[in-house]
Amino acid sequence: MAETRAPRFLNEADAPSRPHFVILAMSWAGWLFDFYDLMLLSFLLLPIRKTLGLSDVSLSLLLGAALAATAAGGILFGWVADRFGRKRVLSWTILIYSLGTFLCGTAQNFGALLVFRIVTGLGVGGEWATGQTLVGETFPARVRARYAAVMQSGAPLGIALASLVGAFAAPAFTSAFGPDWGWRACFFVSVLPALLVVLIRRHMPESDVWLARRAGALTSEREGFGAIVASRELLKMFLLGLVLALTGMSAYWFTYSWLPKYLYDQLGFSMARSGIWMLATQAGGLLGYLSFGVVADARGRRVAYSIYSFVWAAGLLAVTWFWSAIASWPWLTLAFMFLVGFGTGNFSGYGPIFTEIFPTRVRNTAMGAAFNLARGAQFFTPLAITAVASRHGLAGGISLAAVFAIATGLWVWLLPETRGTVVRPAELVRG
Repeated sequence: MAETRAPRFLNEADAPSRPHFVILAMSWAGWLFDFYDLMLLSFLLLPIRKTLGLSDVSLSLLLGAALAATAAGGILFGWVADRFGRKRVLSWTILIYSLGTFLCGTAQNFGALLVFRIVTGLGVGGEWATGQTLVGETFPARVRARYAAVMQSGAPLGIALASLVGAFAAPAFTSAFGPDWGWRACFFVSVLPALLVVLIRRHMPESDVWLARRAGALTSEREGFGAIVASRELLKMFLLGLVLALTGMSAYWFTYSWLPKYLYDQLGFSMARSGIWMLATQAGGLLGYLSFGVVADARGRRVAYSIYSFVWAAGLLAVTWFWSAIASWPWLTLAFMFLVGFGTGNFSGYGPIFTEIFPTRVRNTAMGAAFNLARGAQFFTPLAITAVASRHGLAGGISLAAVFAIATGLWVWLLPETRGTVVRPAELVRG
């Protein structure tokens, strides 16, 4: 009877087991609260503006500053995670964004709030790539996309949580503590995700692919961004991935930066109704994120990207350009809001694609840099929407997201199809 060889790496297992699901749970929770902390400000803009006397331009700078800081955080912590480990950096980034969010509640003026939003952005920038790298390096290739999608589902749930806090907890805190303290209390309680670090340190394993790579690493081997620039093939893949992330990020932030304000100011919704509509969008997002992984594993990364990007664009155009034509049918408007969220499920593709086009020695660096440089460029998105809105209304600014969504669905075909790629410490084997 032939002896069955035990898998050398977690990603060689026949099926995910307890270590896989611990990694997934910690990465998912870190991403959920990462996105919650990043988006919470959008749902507290009105009370913050009243307390601190801020203009729309100041609010745009606050929204953009955290996004810009994610670029620095992504590059810095990407390199640190490639050099010192995924598990350690996941803990550090969660602590940083939790601290930054807590400090936002103490801000007495625009300058202080701006600094604390930058701190939050640094932590946010490092967390996503580290979590997706952990999932990508440890889950079997045939199911990698669907479990990366489970981790990515933390984003719509994070937005949903932020909308609940902004729409319901903030008014409750305001009633209890007064108008100047309601929004502050929301930031104070948001420090709780820092407790995740205890669980990560005690229960989550390190990526065994990274450990094997570090054990056999040559001292002369290039690491970090320098290794990417020095290799024509790696640089090509990085630039293709960067543009893919840039178009997707632009679509996302043109959609969501001012969407709550669009519902409240331009469509005349109440705060509670705006929150409910955002929840409908995030319900679509949750289904989109989860289903994307199944489609990507079955049909390939590029086909899935195109389908979801075009659905996203259709939903956006309906609730902006064609709003007057559908406004009299509430169920239809909600359905298109649902499709907007569903289409954003293409964000579940970034983790698998970046895992599969970059080798272990630069994976976290490349993933963090591409994703977060694209996100950092969204510093200009709130400013651009404000400029467009001055002439064409918020609907005009937000509708530009449809153009970027379509571009994402087309650009992805310039990248190789990576479904089935096997991740090893020193190489990639395309299936």
